[in-house]
Amino acid sequence: MKICPSLIALACTALPLPALTVPALAQAEAQVSADEQLRALYEADWEWQMQEFAVTRNADGELTPGSGLPVVTPEAQMRRLAHREDTLRQLDAIPVEVLSDNERINAAVFRTNLEIAIADARFREWEMPLNSDTAFWTGLNPRPGQLTTAEDYRRFLGRLADIPRFFAENIANMRAGLARGFTVPQVTLAGRDAAIVPFAETDPEANPFFASFARMPMTIPAAEQEALRAEARTVIRDAVAPAFADLLRFYREDYYPGARPDTAASALPNGADYYAAQVREYTTLDMTAEEIHQIGLAEVARIRADMEATIAETGFEGSFDEFLEFLRTDPQFYAETPEELMMFVAWVAVRVNATLGDVIGLLPRRRFTILPVPDEIAPFYTAGRGGLESCLMNTYNLPSRPLYNLPALTLHECAPGHSMQFALAEEQEAGPEFRRYTYFSGYGEGWGLYVEYLGTEMGIYRTPYEHFGRMTYEMWRAARLVIDTGLHHYGWSRQQAIDYLASNTALSDHEVATEIDRYISWPGQALAYKLGELKIRELRADAEAALGEDFDRRPFHDAILALGSVPLSTLESEMRRWIADQQSGD
Repeated sequence: MKICPSLIALACTALPLPALTVPALAQAEAQVSADEQLRALYEADWEWQMQEFAVTRNADGELTPGSGLPVVTPEAQMRRLAHREDTLRQLDAIPVEVLSDNERINAAVFRTNLEIAIADARFREWEMPLNSDTAFWTGLNPRPGQLTTAEDYRRFLGRLADIPRFFAENIANMRAGLARGFTVPQVTLAGRDAAIVPFAETDPEANPFFASFARMPMTIPAAEQEALRAEARTVIRDAVAPAFADLLRFYREDYYPGARPDTAASALPNGADYYAAQVREYTTLDMTAEEIHQIGLAEVARIRADMEATIAETGFEGSFDEFLEFLRTDPQFYAETPEELMMFVAWVAVRVNATLGDVIGLLPRRRFTILPVPDEIAPFYTAGRGGLESCLMNTYNLPSRPLYNLPALTLHECAPGHSMQFALAEEQEAGPEFRRYTYFSGYGEGWGLYVEYLGTEMGIYRTPYEHFGRMTYEMWRAARLVIDTGLHHYGWSRQQAIDYLASNTALSDHEVATEIDRYISWPGQALAYKLGELKIRELRADAEAALGEDFDRRPFHDAILALGSVPLSTLESEMRRWIADQQSGD
């Protein structure tokens, strides 16, 4: 007797079928139809996004920046808004309840992406394309090793040549933001023009953009290398440097003087709704500012008790404030050279490798490197930043970079944090391409903070001071819940926020000021870390309670990472489904 390969094919058999089979067949047909509709919708949208945002595929089929930069005019932005609203309407017409398990997750991610992009467009976020940490003119220069072929360099040259048009459109948008009071707070912009100055250098070989051409892979023939360098000199001199010079004048003469004096997001046009949308975007949770503020206060109190116990372990005799002053000023806790700091981070990363397999089952093939934050942005950049090919560590102002914080920072930014997380997402061979490049802060930063805690199980923190460094980083993220909502909902001043962070953590004065300016200019983003970590810790506690001795942290972590970046509500529902499956033996 022939066995047909699918439920639908069973209809062709001569076997009598139970009465329940007809509804089952109809359900299977509906699922196939819904799955196909959803796939067609998000695949078409992904191809549209690649075209809209100037992304292409290289010879190996991997995504790479194209030979131009995105169009950012208001007309283009409104056209994108219309596309997303129409796409969301089509998504609404697909019955979620009949989707397969994988497509249900894809639908949740796709919907959240659309809703975030629509909300940003309705607030005309493109009129404020910068914050104290990142701007439209940063990130244009590739990190070392990102350009590997002659075609990579030709695409890079195309992007460089497109900078004048791209900058002119962004400046026009910023002028519109100035006109309606939709700007970054002025206090967070002081000194940020220093990041523009090096790129306005008219001597091509002294301009930071030329660095990628000074060091080219040997696989590119020498004659072709020289031709690419010659073109780079021309483009940098005639297009790039003048565009950055125009931007520098606009920043100094118009934008900085005209930026708003107040710091609260609620003071922006339609500010209360804007801040609520930012909270939703970065947390992917339906929570009010009041709820988040109270969670932060409770976490600050809990972590403070842990910190006091750790201080006792060191044998230090004195108050909490005196201990913080000791940590901030004693030379034993600081590197004397950038190389010493980078070697310390590398040593932590190597020690992590020794126990990584004890906590993670599936490890990525891709490896990462560790690089210093570029000089032109280091003075106001955060302490570190993870990435697919590399994680960055800030070596500027070494007396503000204590070594006892670096184990937690390395875990968060490198592995098993962001660099590993991004690599696993990229290597997902099953599932749609858009999922590999989706990033939700609540999930991603929640995982980053969670693995700082995981370092305690991995034996990464060797001294009470390094344990205190981890706690100060956790306290930093808990304090963010209080500070971000305090600034943007309750009307805290900048100094009030600085005092709160400085009095609760061992962060240096430089880091405290840099971070507070980041929260002021980037509403809501600071909330993602602690809320995401709390959700993962809650799910782990529930899994341990449900599974008892059968709980294994490796498959638990693998299940989280295999989901890829998802809204926290989806993370919770899918991990509770995973716990139930583990209990039933499925």
